[in-house]
Amino acid sequence: MNRLNETLQKHYEPILYITALCLLSLALFKPHIRLKQEVHNYLLVADVSQSMNAEDETRNQKAVSRLAYSQHLMKSIVLQSPCGTYFSLGIFASDNVALLLNPLEVCKNLDTITDAIDHLEWRMAWKGNSRLSFAVRAAANVFDSLNVPAQMLFFTDGDEAPRVNVTIKQDLSGIQMGQQFMFVGVGGSEKVAIPRFNSSNKRVGFWPVSENNNAGAVGVTYSDPSQDEPDPPVAYAEYDRQRSQLEEDYLKTLASEFNGSYIKGQDNATFYRHIAETKPAASFVSDYNIRWLYLLLALILLLAVYFPHWLWRQDKQV
Repeated sequence: MNRLNETLQKHYEPILYITALCLLSLALFKPHIRLKQEVHNYLLVADVSQSMNAEDETRNQKAVSRLAYSQHLMKSIVLQSPCGTYFSLGIFASDNVALLLNPLEVCKNLDTITDAIDHLEWRMAWKGNSRLSFAVRAAANVFDSLNVPAQMLFFTDGDEAPRVNVTIKQDLSGIQMGQQFMFVGVGGSEKVAIPRFNSSNKRVGFWPVSENNNAGAVGVTYSDPSQDEPDPPVAYAEYDRQRSQLEEDYLKTLASEFNGSYIKGQDNATFYRHIAETKPAASFVSDYNIRWLYLLLALILLLAVYFPHWLWRQDKQV
């Protein structure tokens, strides 16, 4: 043991210097290692049709609109996601889906993502009708345009106008993104009146039934808000109000047609855990830069050159 200690005392400096030199060489010539990474990439789609203005959800013991509740759920998902998660954002209106944000990494772009969600509103809609079966096909095209695997979360109340009939029903059996698609239902199970706003986003009353009686394939449910000035027509009696509810059974049936899924959007741990546990969008091998680790270890070894001197000095004093 004494001989070993003597050998270490004699040669420890060259050993530490050589090891530190090796680490510096690695930092210079091979600073990366390759690791397999599982990536979650979410495409959040918000229904901005006017039925989403119905106030039958609750936050902080106050009634809020379905769209506001969807925004809260979206932001909560974003805020609870770890770094390395990607988010893109889209909106649904009429029979189409528009992409607002391409995939952004959550930690580097948190303010951009949450600000985009905060600014979602019904006036983004380019047309009044709401045809979800058409939207699924449009969503598939948007999904393909991302050029990266993603999990689509489609926030909607499932309220279609005009109502689906055999003349406008779509065959969705050929949609390939089913396993990456999830309807998130928002709204209550009881029918409530739909607020109506003018083009300045001022609430003027409730939608009348007479404005929503076109159930045919070409019926126009909502008029262009630019024609609403000074104010659009509203219901003059409670019995004349157009009413809406979360069409949960319809969303489940629609999702089953193309192997998609459905979940009720709820502001609780169970809902967020279910979203977080969805299958990662992709797994791939990435290069991780660990130059900092090599440099740190080399610095520790260089400092360690002086440690034995101090230790042996302490032993001699004892």
